[in-house]
Amino acid sequence: MRCATSPPQFPEEFKPYAVGQIQALDAYRTLGDDVTWTYVSPPPVHFAPGERTGSYRTGLDHPVAGDDRQARISYEDYAVALLDEIETPRHLNRRFTVGH
Repeated sequence: MRCATSPPQFPEEFKPYAVGQIQALDAYRTLGDDVTWTYVSPPPVHFAPGERTGSYRTGLDHPVAGDDRQARISYEDYAVALLDEIETPRHLNRRFTVGH
């Protein structure tokens, strides 16, 4: 099980929220095989309203970064990724991340 802390470069103002999400993910990971769950994580900082492009990339336990090494996605594309996962599950019993 992971420690409920965030990386040192993580913005201080977001740490209280991140620690709670880390604890929630750790709780899901302890569930038995009789419970099906999926946990989707947005980028840690650049997650805001924007344009719906309809495209995104997925990863597992690390933010998905672009060529500029920044992890980002709009709320609109995050919603598309979430709905795609509901319609065609590809990440059962694990966390996945989304970004451009």
